[in-house]
Amino acid sequence: MKRPTIKSLKEKAETMEPFEAFSWLKTMSEEYGESVKKLADKYYKRAEAIKKEKERLLAMTAIESSAYEKGYTLIGGVDEAGRGPLAGPVVAACVILPKGLLINKLNDSKKISESVRNELYETIKNEAISYGIGIVEHHIIDEINIYEATKRAMELAIGCMKQTPDFLILDAMVLNNGIHYTSVPKADEKSVSVAAASILAKVTRDRIMQKMDRVYPEYGFAQHKGYGTKAHIEAIKEKGLCPIHRRSFTKNIV
Repeated sequence: MKRPTIKSLKEKAETMEPFEAFSWLKTMSEEYGESVKKLADKYYKRAEAIKKEKERLLAMTAIESSAYEKGYTLIGGVDEAGRGPLAGPVVAACVILPKGLLINKLNDSKKISESVRNELYETIKNEAISYGIGIVEHHIIDEINIYEATKRAMELAIGCMKQTPDFLILDAMVLNNGIHYTSVPKADEKSVSVAAASILAKVTRDRIMQKMDRVYPEYGFAQHKGYGTKAHIEAIKEKGLCPIHRRSFTKNIV
């Protein structure tokens, strides 16, 4: 019988789980030598990366697990995007994920690329038991301050959900809406539910600012999303404020 080629070994390995492929290729390396040994090592590294990612995600379910143990069943993670920018709205989201669901690459929205955020945005919306998004515009921020506007956006997000959470995980915030909650600093790094909410909020706001860039192209909103970058501040000094700038945030610029 003709011995399989290296190419055919690679093709077969691709049909297997990484650790299974590693184990199989390791036995084959005795016959094929260094080339197959290197191929086996590649699958070992892949298997280890998958294992490490699963461990990271499992660690991010600890807050949810504690809430489940207390009898809660609909656990909503809440987070916002846009507290710091000089322009545009603040956006909040609340997400209830199915118990035990681990979404590969899920993390604090600030720690992942735009392309990964966009991919996860669709996955979260498809997989979530329920989610809601709340938006509070720039002029309301000026009227009631950014902290109160953020709380309002969170309440709007929760209020529009098809299923209301019976427990909330908040990122260093306080809400008085009658729903039991825990407030955890940097919860978007520690909770899968809050990380999911951070992605929905961030992608939603970024898309709003990209639309605003087409209305006010001279400010570069598509690039900085309204944050106080050097280019943004220089544009404000040169052209003045546009309608979506937060007046309470730009007093020292104009």
